[in-house]
Amino acid sequence: MDLPPSTAAFVLHFGEMGSRWGINRTVGQIYALLFLSDRPLPADEIAQSLGFSRSNVSMGLKELENWRLIKLQHLPGDRREHFTTPDDVWAIVRTLAEERRKREVDPTLTLLRDTLMQTPRSDAERHAHKRMESLHEVISLLTGWMDDVQKLPDERLVALLKLGGRVARVLEATDRFHEIVTRKPRRKAQEG
Repeated sequence: MDLPPSTAAFVLHFGEMGSRWGINRTVGQIYALLFLSDRPLPADEIAQSLGFSRSNVSMGLKELENWRLIKLQHLPGDRREHFTTPDDVWAIVRTLAEERRKREVDPTLTLLRDTLMQTPRSDAERHAHKRMESLHEVISLLTGWMDDVQKLPDERLVALLKLGGRVARVLEATDRFHEIVTRKPRRKAQEG
C-alpha cells in the first residue's frame, strides 16, 4: 500500500471497522480509498494502491454499487470505468441508512407482521405474540421516525442532532406542563 500515512491509516481502520459493520475488510478499504480520493479511480489503480487482486476489487466495487455507495464515471479519452463516492457526506449517510433498512429492518417487519397475523394456539405462543407485538411496535416507531428524518433538509438534520440531550429536557417540560394543566401525571397515564 503506497499511500500517504494519514490516508493509509484511515483506509486500514475503515477495513477493520467494515468487518464490524457487516462488510468485508476489502470492501471497507476500497470505499475508504475512494472516499478520500480527490478524483475518480479506475479499478486497476484501486487494486495497485491497496495491493488487492483485480478480481477482489471488482467484487468489492460491485458490492458497493449494490449498496449505492459509489458512482460509476466515464472520463473523456479513457475507456476504463472510474469510481467515486458522492461528495455530500449526508447523502452517503442517508443512502447507508436506506440500504440497511431495506436489507435488515424491512425483512424483520415483514416476518413480524406475517407471524402476528397467525392465531396463537397455546399460552407459550400467546406470550411470544405479545413479545413480537412489542418489538413490532418499537421497530415501526423507529422506522417511521427514520422516514421523517430522511426527509429533513441537511440543515434541519444537523440542528436536530445538535439538540442532543435538550430534547429530553423539552419532553420533561412538556410532561410537567401536561400535569399542571390536567392535574394528572402523564407518565402514569401512559403506563396504565
